[in-house]
Amino acid sequence: MLDIIVILLVILALVNSNASMAKRFGLPKKYALHLHYLLAYHIFFSLFFTWYIINFGGDSQGYWRFTMEQVLIRGEVYWGSYYGTSTTFILWLTYIPSQILGLDYLTGNILFGALGFIGIRYIFVLVAEKFPTNHEILGIPLFPTVFYFMNLHFWTAGVGKDAICFWGIAWFLFAVQKYKYRWWQGLMALFFVYMTRPHMGQALIGGVAMAIILGSEIRVQYKILMGVAAVIGTYMLLDSTAEFLKVEELSIESLTNISSKTAGLLSKGNVGSAVDISSYSYPMRLFTYMFRPLFFDAHNFVALFSSVENLVYLWLSFFIYRNWTPEAIRDMPLFLKAGIITFIPVTLAFMNALSNLGVVMRMKNMTMIYFLLFCFFLIAYNKKLRIQQVKEKIRYYKQREAIKARKSKRAAG
Repeated sequence: MLDIIVILLVILALVNSNASMAKRFGLPKKYALHLHYLLAYHIFFSLFFTWYIINFGGDSQGYWRFTMEQVLIRGEVYWGSYYGTSTTFILWLTYIPSQILGLDYLTGNILFGALGFIGIRYIFVLVAEKFPTNHEILGIPLFPTVFYFMNLHFWTAGVGKDAICFWGIAWFLFAVQKYKYRWWQGLMALFFVYMTRPHMGQALIGGVAMAIILGSEIRVQYKILMGVAAVIGTYMLLDSTAEFLKVEELSIESLTNISSKTAGLLSKGNVGSAVDISSYSYPMRLFTYMFRPLFFDAHNFVALFSSVENLVYLWLSFFIYRNWTPEAIRDMPLFLKAGIITFIPVTLAFMNALSNLGVVMRMKNMTMIYFLLFCFFLIAYNKKLRIQQVKEKIRYYKQREAIKARKSKRAAG
């Protein structure tokens, strides 16, 4: 009974907050409706995620049912004994609803899935507000279609690090977009990202710091203050992050090494198909990380759907060179600048480490959406410029015809 009450309260809260977010950001009715459609779609994936993990296995059940063998608690076991980074932090989050309230695993997936959906909603409203225009592929508009991509929902629909990390990154970037009013939200979001995956928190701070320095929408004095704060924050977290990762210093090489170890653990079970990246060149490793699995790699229906999404990623990447301009980068929303800058070092680390396509789908889900939106923005920005140029030409010729008409009228008079 308690499970049903919790699920209904969560769904009701999300429906009401969808309406309030749509009103707050002035979304047209069709986009407000899409928020509700996305919510129903995401809840379906929480149900599907539950079925998938129960039948094929995964860490998610261990987080909820406290069967994580890699976590050893000495002495008396209570809620506070699980407080820490990475796996223990997820156990700390699930302790009360799972161990004290006794909620079902499905309810846990709904709760974590709600956070994943909130992260998707943050990005959705930012795109609706900040992108200059839309773009179509084969008559299908990219917005809001890209927000229905399966991987975006599947990996954020259940108990685990992926939902928390995705939500935290999206919330942080949402806060950064209006840092004057939402700075406290940014700190809270960074806490969750760092505690879940310290190296991702570190990369996020660096990405935002670079975006602030390169941005044009922030005053110089704010750049200096925020840049200094980011540098201090990064420095203060270096030791704890390095200690967590069990490396002497933080670098792309050390992140790659730890990712290799993580990939080895994640490759157990039915999580995907292995590829021998050790024999690949660096460009091929990058291609594998960003655009595979493709159809010939599909080993199950999840990989098959992912291959469709990867084709869209690949198709949009061809437009980067043609649409890239300094003006487009300059006018890009701050959240997207920070997102794409964070995406780069994370990609460089993971592309050299992840040798399992199932793991690749899972790990790149945290940041791949920002690459997609980066391509989308470049296309939309230049499309807007072309529309403006056409309008200016039309206005010019209309003025020219009006002048001719006045001259003809005077000559006739």
